[in-house]
Amino acid sequence: MTVTTLSDLFHETLKDIYYAEKKLVNALPKMASKAHSPQLKDALLSHLAETEGQVERLEDVFAAIDKKPLTKKCEAIEGLLKEASELLDEIKDKRTLDAAIISSSQTIEHYEIARYGTLVAWAGELGRDEVAAMLQSTLDEELAADTALSAIAGSFVNQKAAA
Repeated sequence: MTVTTLSDLFHETLKDIYYAEKKLVNALPKMASKAHSPQLKDALLSHLAETEGQVERLEDVFAAIDKKPLTKKCEAIEGLLKEASELLDEIKDKRTLDAAIISSSQTIEHYEIARYGTLVAWAGELGRDEVAAMLQSTLDEELAADTALSAIAGSFVNQKAAA
C-alpha cells in the first residue's frame, strides 16, 4: 500500500502493532516460563491476559475505521523478540535471567508505548475520538506494565542479580 495521507499511515501503523501484539501473545508465555521470581512470572502472565484483550481491542479499532483486521510484519518486534530470545538462552544464572527478562520486557513495552502514543495522537488528528480512547486504554495498560516491571526490578530482582 502506498502511504499518502495520515489516514494511510495510521492504518499501516495499526497493522504493524496488531502483528506485534499477536506475536507477544505467543512470546509472553515463553518468557514467563523462564522467570524464576513468582512476582515476575505473575506480572508476565497478567500482561499476557491484557495483551490478549489488546488484540481484541485492536480488532475493534479496525472495525471502527471500517477496515479488515490485517497484520503487517513488524520488523521492530521481530528484532526485539529475537534479541530477547538469544539473551535468555545465554544466561544460566537464574537471578541474572530474571533481570534480563525484565530488561527485554521493558524494551518491548517502550516500543509499544511509542507506537500507541503515536496512534492516539493520530486518531485525535483524524477526528476519531472513539478510536483514540480505545488506543489510550491500551497505552495506559502498557504504561502500567512498564511501571510494574520497574517495581519488581527495583524491589528485589536487580539486588539479587548483583549479589
